[in-house]
Amino acid sequence: MLDAVPTTQTLWSAVHAERSALAEDLKGLSAGQWARRSLCTRWSIEEVLAHLSAAASTGRVRWLRSMLAARFNPDVHNDRRLAEQRGRTPAATLDRFRSLITSTTAPMGPTAAWLGEVVVHSQDIRRPLGLPGEPPVSTVTAVARSYAARDFAVNSRTAAAGLSLQATDGPFSTGEGLLVSGTTLALTMAMAGRGSFCDELSGPGVSVLRERCAPS
Repeated sequence: MLDAVPTTQTLWSAVHAERSALAEDLKGLSAGQWARRSLCTRWSIEEVLAHLSAAASTGRVRWLRSMLAARFNPDVHNDRRLAEQRGRTPAATLDRFRSLITSTTAPMGPTAAWLGEVVVHSQDIRRPLGLPGEPPVSTVTAVARSYAARDFAVNSRTAAAGLSLQATDGPFSTGEGLLVSGTTLALTMAMAGRGSFCDELSGPGVSVLRERCAPS
């Protein structure tokens, strides 16, 4: 359970808890499940997990060097780092991820954003596989507040602009304008551009948010 204003230490503890829960959920997947397309549609389930390992093992200096080598193309950078973390088999990819569960390495930026990385990508993995796991509401609330405050890894603040977002299961509330209500997780995933989560939201602002989630 995170405090209303979580510290860096408590945010990292939440990151570790979410990584651990995801690793547990992924034990025993079949080859077909590992190859299934994730909600992050460029990548398979295994590739998203490798991406999470890359984020947990790339510090600021290495990130800058990688981005320079990629000529600041984030897709090139991400694909190169993902390839480094992907094992010869999905089991090896999972073992690599497990070894990084307690890592506090991150490229740069607020810790809540890296908690968001794990929360969002965990759902990118779980939903296509039909896995039920969800983070505690307090954990997702910290991510939702961070996403509403700034665009960082995703254009979340832009997605929420001019809308009133209201969580039905926790204290998260932000903005003014057309109402969008739903669980904190659904609101967070929609802010992260996952349009399928708009099906779990209600209110006159849902159509606006859904349009902003649509691929360009």
